[in-house]
Amino acid sequence: MNKKTVSILLALLTTASAVLAGCGGTPPGIAPPRDPSLYSTAASSESTTKDSTSTAASSESTSKETESSTSSADSSSASEPEEKKPFDGSYQKNDDGTIAMNYGAILHAWSWSFETITEHLDDIKEAGYTSIQTSPINLCKVGEKAGMCLYSDDDKGKWYYHYQPTDYTIGNYQLGSKDKFKTLCEEAEKRGLKIIVDVPLNHVSSDRSVVSRNILDLCEKPFHDRGEIGSTSSRKQVTQNDLLGLADLNTQDPAIQQYELNYLKEVIETGASGFRFDAAKHIELPDDDPEYASDFWTVVLDNGAEFQYGEILQGECDRIADYSKIMGVTASAYGKNIRTAAAGNMSVSVIESYSAKDVDPSVMVTWVESHDNYCNDGTWETLEESDVEFGWAVIAARSGGAPLFFSRPDGSSLDSQWGKNVIGNVGSDGYKSPNVSALNHFRNEMAGLDETLSNLDSDKKVLMIERGDKGAVIINKSSGEFKIDGAATVLADGTYKDKVTGAEFTAAGGKLSGTVPQDGIIVIY
Repeated sequence: MNKKTVSILLALLTTASAVLAGCGGTPPGIAPPRDPSLYSTAASSESTTKDSTSTAASSESTSKETESSTSSADSSSASEPEEKKPFDGSYQKNDDGTIAMNYGAILHAWSWSFETITEHLDDIKEAGYTSIQTSPINLCKVGEKAGMCLYSDDDKGKWYYHYQPTDYTIGNYQLGSKDKFKTLCEEAEKRGLKIIVDVPLNHVSSDRSVVSRNILDLCEKPFHDRGEIGSTSSRKQVTQNDLLGLADLNTQDPAIQQYELNYLKEVIETGASGFRFDAAKHIELPDDDPEYASDFWTVVLDNGAEFQYGEILQGECDRIADYSKIMGVTASAYGKNIRTAAAGNMSVSVIESYSAKDVDPSVMVTWVESHDNYCNDGTWETLEESDVEFGWAVIAARSGGAPLFFSRPDGSSLDSQWGKNVIGNVGSDGYKSPNVSALNHFRNEMAGLDETLSNLDSDKKVLMIERGDKGAVIINKSSGEFKIDGAATVLADGTYKDKVTGAEFTAAGGKLSGTVPQDGIIVIY
C-alpha cells in the first residue's frame, strides 16, 4: 500500500482506539509435535519447533494449516464466497508509474545474507521482482559456536534463531551487520528494488538469559507471563500467552511500543521500504476485549514504511478482516488452494476465491508456499520445485494480491530438504527460472488491468487467465499437449508469441487458437 493509503488506515485505527478508550515444526521427523488435543480440526495448528534445550523454535509454523475451505470455526471461513466488487486497479501503480509494493512480485530471500542478496540484485531485477523480503535482521539468539546450519540436530545452527530476538537493533550473526544491510538497501534502490524486512514484534527469545537489559529494563513488567497458549479458541490466550514458549512481550506497555517503533524507524531510515510482521495475529487490536486491547498497532505502524503486512494465519480467532483494515495480510488459506492447483487441479472454482471473507485482494500477500509451510508442515514434499511454477503462474497472473516467491534452500530436493544447509547462501535457481521470470514481467505489464478466468477443457486442467484485452497466461496440467481451437477470449485481435518458447497464438473475433505443450505455461502479451 502507498503512504497515502497507510495514513488513511492509521487515521481510522486511531479513531477506533479513541472510541475504545472512551468505553473505559518442526520439520517432520525431527521433533515430536505438540499435543494435538490443543487444536480443533478447523483451527490453525501452529506446530512446535524446539531446539535442544526445548525452547520453542519457529516463529509461527503450521503443521496443520487452517487453509481448509470447510472450516466452520474460521472467522474468515474460506467456504463463503466473496462479494464481487467493481474492479479498480489504480492501486497497482504509484503516481510515478512504478509498480506498487502491494502488487508487484516479492522475492522471499529466505535466510540469504545481506551480502548474498546484494550480489544477486541484478538477477533479481532481471527476473522481474519489484521487492525483496529478508529474514529478520534484528539481534537474535546465537546457537552453540554460532552455528550456521539452516537446521541441525544439535544447537549449532537453526534458521529460526533469527525469530528469537534478543534486542531490537539492526544486524545479527546469521545475516550480517548494519553496514552491510545499509549497503544492500543502497544497491537495491539503484535498481528500483524495494526491501521488506521480516520483524518479530510479538515476542523475544524463550531463553530470557540472552535477552538484552535494554528490553528487560524498559518497564516493570516487560512480559505477559501467562504461560503457553492452551486454547486457540480463546482470543485472549492467542494474544496474551506465549506462542510456542517464546517470551510474549507486554505489547500494551507504552515503553515496549516505543522501543519497537524506534527500531522500525531505524530500519526505514537505513533504507528499507516495508515490513512483514511475524505472528501479527498474536498481538491484540484496539477493539479487542477492553481487558487486554491496546493501541499497539496504532503506534508501531506509524513508522514511515511504504508497505506493511502481517502474518495472519487463518483459523480460530484470527480476525483477519479486521487486521486487513490497518495493514496487508497473508492469504494462508488461499495458499492451500494454490498448492492444489499446482498439483494438477486448475479448476476456476479452486483458485478464484481468495478464501478470506471481507478482505480485499488488494491488501493480500499470496504465495504457493511460505517458509513455515516449507519448514514445518510437510507440504514441501508434495511439490517438486518445478511444480511450484504452476502455482506461481496462477498468483503472478492474477490481478489481486502481492505474490511472494519463497526461495527454497540451495541444493534442496525432495530427497534433501535442507540442501547445502547453510544460512546465508543464495537459494535455489527456481526464483529466476525462465517461466517465473516471464510471469513476473507479465504481472508488471498488466498492472491496472482486470482479470478473466476460464477453463479451456472439460477436465479443468487447462486454465487461462486474461488481463484486460492485453495478455494471457495459459497453464496446461492435462495428460498431453492441448490444442486451442477457437476458444472464447477477450484478447484484442492479433498474433501473440509466448515469451519463453516463441510459440504463436492467434486471437481473432473473440476466438483464440494455438497449442499448449503438456505441463506448459504460456505467457503472451
